[in-house]
Amino acid sequence: MALAISAMLLTALAAAFNASVMNYTENEQMYETINLARQALTRMTSEIRTGGSFDVGAPANQCNFFSADGADTRYQFIGDEIRLQKNGGTWYTLCDHVTAASFTKTPLDSGMDCISVQISLTVQSGDFKRSLSAASVIRRNLPF
Repeated sequence: MALAISAMLLTALAAAFNASVMNYTENEQMYETINLARQALTRMTSEIRTGGSFDVGAPANQCNFFSADGADTRYQFIGDEIRLQKNGGTWYTLCDHVTAASFTKTPLDSGMDCISVQISLTVQSGDFKRSLSAASVIRRNLPF
């Protein structure tokens, strides 16, 4: 009788431990995915803020401009990632596990450049989805 009760208790304890380990793993993956998306947003907003000569006609999944160092810079959402390209070189992945992304450009009155760019990202880790957004006002295009 004592052996049967001990076996049931150990089975319940093992199930609880397994659920705890699985929950920890899911939370860790979720944290890494969201942290990577935040880092990508920070990099993009910093570079956009100091950029110029934005392509206001670019599709919503792209942001094309010249960065402060003069590099022809392109951010693009394609597949399940946000990618960066400088001066037509190779693509660099900034963030993956992205299910949706858009770059909303607010053009200047002349329509030839932007005054701001709003970035929206949705990332997914397992069944968990999180949307993040950020905006950058282009410093050199601010009306004084």
